Amino acid sequence: MMAVVIHNSAPRASGSLFGLAYGDALGKPTEFLTVAEIERRYGPTGPRELSGDPALVTDDTQMALAVAWALREAPSFTAEAVEPLLRRRFLAWAVSPDNNRAPGMTCLRACAELGRGVRWQEATVVGSKGCGANMRVTPVGLLDTDLDTLAGLAQLQAGLTHGHPTGLAASELTAYAVFALRAGATLAELPAVLTERARSQRLVYRERWLGDLWRRAGSGSPEEFIAQGWDECLAVLGRLTNALRQPDDGGDPCQSTGEGWVAEEALATALLCAVRHADDPVSALARGATTAGDSDSIAALAGAFVGAAVGMTAWPGEWANRIEYADQLATLGAAWD
Repeated sequence: MMAVVIHNSAPRASGSLFGLAYGDALGKPTEFLTVAEIERRYGPTGPRELSGDPALVTDDTQMALAVAWALREAPSFTAEAVEPLLRRRFLAWAVSPDNNRAPGMTCLRACAELGRGVRWQEATVVGSKGCGANMRVTPVGLLDTDLDTLAGLAQLQAGLTHGHPTGLAASELTAYAVFALRAGATLAELPAVLTERARSQRLVYRERWLGDLWRRAGSGSPEEFIAQGWDECLAVLGRLTNALRQPDDGGDPCQSTGEGWVAEEALATALLCAVRHADDPVSALARGATTAGDSDSIAALAGAFVGAAVGMTAWPGEWANRIEYADQLATLGAAWD
């Protein structure tokens, strides 16, 4: 494998992308295990070492790379420019022989419709708010762009497969979290920062990016449609805030903020792991991987958050040469650092 060289000691874009992949790899073998089974296999602190050469990731990292390359190829950050590129990258992922990592059925179903050439608003699974909407959105948060464009891009990439308003809102919050951390917000500040963002966006429907998606969902108005998503995100952020007020009992974080199979819970539980272990990044990944829920997605997002806050210094140096897709992660990270 070609050696990966990170020239800046603490580049945050690279730290976030590699952190996502590291968490994904650590959570991959634990996703369908109970916490007791994970602890029997890895000990009470969970998995803390990459296994395999390379250490394999799941569709979470694969689809994050698809989003990243679509953004890198885009001549401008508009819905008209980006949507065809996202569609092409998602379809390439769907038929790839490497797409053998238990991919989500919503993504596969939507990609099958996208492959028929129909409008994405017709192809999307409008009732799904699965975490596939936001497990892949980290690259949007690494862009140097205005917040309206960031929000539109985050919701668009989610909407191609997951048309539920909570998938859209949670994806925007996930990208915004990465953006805020990279700009200097601390992990401890993040729950309040995201709550404020969610409240301010509650009735904002981004028609330029979403078109008539609200009609497909059968909502009475665009505002009614999108408010449902923000309200569900605000509810889980409230659970996160309450959990962080309590002492850490060392147990499964899913018990406080949900198992992460749906988008808003993946965001909140990953944040819980990241905030609890802000001073020990590998422990944030291990905590996310030691869950009864969607362990790879929780650990992946926790890694994206901690990496955006700390940079590449968060992670053991030797891991950069051992993770699957290391060359792509390094190229994209260097482009945005």
